[in-house]
Amino acid sequence: METANLTSLLETIFYIIVFYYIFKYIAKLFLPVVVKKVVQKAGENFQQQYQQQQQQYHNRQQTQNRDEVIFDTAKSTRPRETKKVGEYVDYEEID
Repeated sequence: METANLTSLLETIFYIIVFYYIFKYIAKLFLPVVVKKVVQKAGENFQQQYQQQQQQYHNRQQTQNRDEVIFDTAKSTRPRETKKVGEYVDYEEID
C-alpha cells in the first residue's frame, strides 16, 4: 500500500492550478464568440416571431369584410376576477 507523500500532493495542486488557468484562458477566448452566437440566434427568433405576427395580422385584416362583426371569444371564456373586499354592513347609531 502506497502512502501519500508531499511531492504527489504538490504535483496534484500544481495540475489543478494549471488546469484552472488553461480553462480560464480558453473561456476568455471562446466565451465572447459563443455569447455573440446565442444573442444573434435569439434576435433571429424574435424577428421571425414578429414577422409571423405581422403576417397573421395583415391576413386577418384582408379577410375581414367591413359588414362583418367578429367577436373575439378567446378572452371572454375566462371569467373576470372581481375584487371582493368584504360585505357591506350598515350601522345605525343608537342613542
